[in-house]
Amino acid sequence: MTVALETRNLVKRFGAFMATNDVSLSVRQGARHALIGPNGAGKTTLINLLTGALTPSSGQVLLGGEDITNLPAHVRVGRGLSRTFQINQLFGDFTPLESMMLAIGEREGHGWRAWKPLSRDREVADEAAQLLERFRLVDTMGVPTALLPYGKQRLLEIALAIATRPRVLLLDEPAAGVPEEERHEVLSIVRELPPDVTVVLIEHDMDLVFSFADRISVLAAGSLFAEGTVEEISKDRHVKAIYLGEDA
Repeated sequence: MTVALETRNLVKRFGAFMATNDVSLSVRQGARHALIGPNGAGKTTLINLLTGALTPSSGQVLLGGEDITNLPAHVRVGRGLSRTFQINQLFGDFTPLESMMLAIGEREGHGWRAWKPLSRDREVADEAAQLLERFRLVDTMGVPTALLPYGKQRLLEIALAIATRPRVLLLDEPAAGVPEEERHEVLSIVRELPPDVTVVLIEHDMDLVFSFADRISVLAAGSLFAEGTVEEISKDRHVKAIYLGEDA
C-alpha cells in the first residue's frame, strides 16, 4: 500500500488544553477517507496541522513519505496538498472564469499575469473552461462569485482546489450551509472527484460519509478513537455512543 498522507504521534497543545493528542493517521494513495467526530473532537485542528495553518507541538506530517511538518502552507500546496474550508474563501468580485484562470496561472508560476488580459493565454483559458464544465459552472462562468447560489460557490471552491492539481485534497465540510435543493449537485460532484486524487473528507452528514468513503477515522477529545471500513464504523457501538448519540 502506498501512503499518500501520514501523521506520526501528532500533538497540538494550547496551553494546558490538548487539542490533538498523539494522532497517528495513515491515508493510502487514491483513498476516499472520511474524518468524523463530535464537535470539539479536534477535526479542524488536525486539518490545520496537515495544511500548515498550525504548527504541531510535537509529531510529524508526511506527504508521500516526505516530511512536511515545518513547511509553510503555500509550499505544501505546491507539493500537492490542497484544501477547502467550512466557510468559502473566494473573491466575491471575480467571476468563476477569472478565479479559475488566476488559480491556474498561479500554479504555473505566473499568477501576476492575472492582472493582464489572461484571456489571451489560450491554454489557461481552455483548462479553465474544462474545469468549469466538469464542475457544472459553465452557465455562471461570467457572473460575479458573490452573486452565485451558495451551492455553486462551494463547487467553485472545490474546482479551484482541483486546479492546483493536488495529490491530496482535504474537503472541510463541503456541503455545510448548502440549501437542500442544491446539496444533490454538490454531493454528486464530490463523488465524481478524480480517482487519482486522494481525498480526505471532514463531514457531519453521515449519508455523504457512508456513500463516499472507503475508510473512516473517528476522532474524540483530540485522539484517534476508531478506524475502519464504512461497515465496521457503522456497526461500532462505541462510535454510536460518542458520535451518533446512541446508547452503547
